[in-house]
Amino acid sequence: MYTAAVFLPLLGAVIAGLFGRLIGDRLSQIITTGLLFLSAILGCIILWQFASTPNPQPTTIQVFTWIASGELRIPWALRYDMLSAVMVFVVTFCSAFIHLYSIGYMEGDSGIPRFFAYISLFTFAMLMLVTADNFVQMFFGWEGVGLCSYFLIGHDYHRDSANAAAIKAFVVNRVGDFGFALGIFAVFMIFGSLDFGTVLPAAQELAGKKIAFAGVMVDGQYALTIACILLFIGAMGKSAQFLLHTWLPDAMEGPTPVSALIHAATMVTAGVFMVVRLSPIFEYAPDALALVTVIGAITAFFAATIGLVQNDIKRVIAYSTCSQLGYMFFAAGVSAYPAAIFHLMTHAFFKALLFLGSGAVIHGMHHEQDMRKMGGLWSKMKPVAIVMWIGSLALAGIPFFAGYFSKDIILESAFGAETNVGYFAFWTGVAAALMTAFYSWRLLFMTFHLPYRGDPHTYEHIEKTPWTMMVPLIVLAAGAVVAGYLGYKSFVGEGWQSFWGPSIKIVGEHKALEHAHHSPIWVALLPAVVGVLGIALAWYAYMTSSRLPERLAAQHEPLYKFLLNKWYFDELYDAIFVRPAFWVGRLLWRGGDGKVIDGFGPDGIAATTIKTARRVAALQTGYVYHYAFAILVGVVVFVTLELFGVFRVLR
Repeated sequence: MYTAAVFLPLLGAVIAGLFGRLIGDRLSQIITTGLLFLSAILGCIILWQFASTPNPQPTTIQVFTWIASGELRIPWALRYDMLSAVMVFVVTFCSAFIHLYSIGYMEGDSGIPRFFAYISLFTFAMLMLVTADNFVQMFFGWEGVGLCSYFLIGHDYHRDSANAAAIKAFVVNRVGDFGFALGIFAVFMIFGSLDFGTVLPAAQELAGKKIAFAGVMVDGQYALTIACILLFIGAMGKSAQFLLHTWLPDAMEGPTPVSALIHAATMVTAGVFMVVRLSPIFEYAPDALALVTVIGAITAFFAATIGLVQNDIKRVIAYSTCSQLGYMFFAAGVSAYPAAIFHLMTHAFFKALLFLGSGAVIHGMHHEQDMRKMGGLWSKMKPVAIVMWIGSLALAGIPFFAGYFSKDIILESAFGAETNVGYFAFWTGVAAALMTAFYSWRLLFMTFHLPYRGDPHTYEHIEKTPWTMMVPLIVLAAGAVVAGYLGYKSFVGEGWQSFWGPSIKIVGEHKALEHAHHSPIWVALLPAVVGVLGIALAWYAYMTSSRLPERLAAQHEPLYKFLLNKWYFDELYDAIFVRPAFWVGRLLWRGGDGKVIDGFGPDGIAATTIKTARRVAALQTGYVYHYAFAILVGVVVFVTLELFGVFRVLR
């Protein structure tokens, strides 16, 4: 059962990828989706088994020996504990319904078997990551989701924008992955092993003594801090945190189910999972945890500011993902790891719901994504509007919806950490919560409730949402309502230690989660208050005084353009990295490759041979008298040299 839950998506990917043309579109869809649902059922059973066992212990399933070199042994093993059981459930459950949704959304696409093979492979890579028993296996899954994201973002490869977005995602992630690889090397230098069973329990002992690191004796805590910072750089790239975030909004070039899969169940949650999985190491690297907190808090605020002014419906939700990931990271940064995973789970439900809901709108609007050309869709797509309302209520942290429970405990934990970075994260998170509620309702009002502002022909021919798309929306909407109720007590309640067992470690002095349950009343109420305030401001700006946003944009044009252009990070990186790289490349091509390599290397030899052959070929006329004349000239030259004694001198 444990093995099948992981490998069934791979089986579907192989069948659809290798035999898709033979079995056809429909059978490819049925096989991959059916296997994902079977995997999701197994994931639910596994989670139930672990959840019903107090203080569940890890279970390791050895598959085979992957690498054997000298004393280095890297097994391919599946590590199941409470943390991986939760992640397997989230990944398989969301992915299964995204597969089902894709049957309706991708109707008529020319590459259906390829698409379903890739999303199944994407799911498998994420499952390998969350069940990894060592760093090398985790790196395999880590790179696997990166590769699949490249395939899927560029699925419509005939569009230049899709190709550019796929390359951008791949390259930016390689920057973070370089740090992740260095972090793995550092772990091996410190612990002499890459196996979680060896590394994680040894962190406490090594943190308190001198160790050899890079040929120098240093404090163990210092070495652990370096390793954790490098590992977190990998998380910054994979989870699109501040400075390495630029790829995520452009990933919207992929089909909407891809956006939902990346943002809700796979890829971007990998960084959060990695930090939580390695909590026994991060707990003894306080400076690294402080960095995680600060970057997460900045990302939560930064991405929310951009979401305020975006007009592409999917990009608004994409920046929302960046912001919510920031919450998860600063929760982990203050050692509230259960709160981070709790928000990861609830966020998976309502963010998949919002993306798939936006996909239903785009599908109905014949692939129109600009909210300025929408409006009036409440009467045309009421079921979609209702589930989008539910998702937005959860995202805004309104009481009794899933996001309220998970976001609230994160903010309370940040305040309860009683540190400067904790207070910084708390107030930054409150500001981001206000903006989140505002842009969530801005999206709803512009899409469903304002007067229609697009092409009348499109409005008259809005397509009905098929059942294959509507059923996942209803299921995810239910999750966005009840997931908070069902998970709060177990995930972050006062008995969380018994639920999580040894899969999460928090040292004694890190009591943010414990203090969260005793926060002042104003701390507990503030997130909900700012959520309601953000909705009220959106109502006033777009429903009561609809000209107000335009006036504010005109009055504060520099700020508006700054936010609309995403703080100009793309332009900054283009100036710092892209253009200089092109300049150096052209310089090396002209001065090195063009003149030296092409001149004297294989290309140069080939060119010289061709030129010489052409000149020699010019002498091959085919006329006998030409050849007789050449012989006569040769004889005259020979006789002349003999008469002058040249040959005697040479002898």
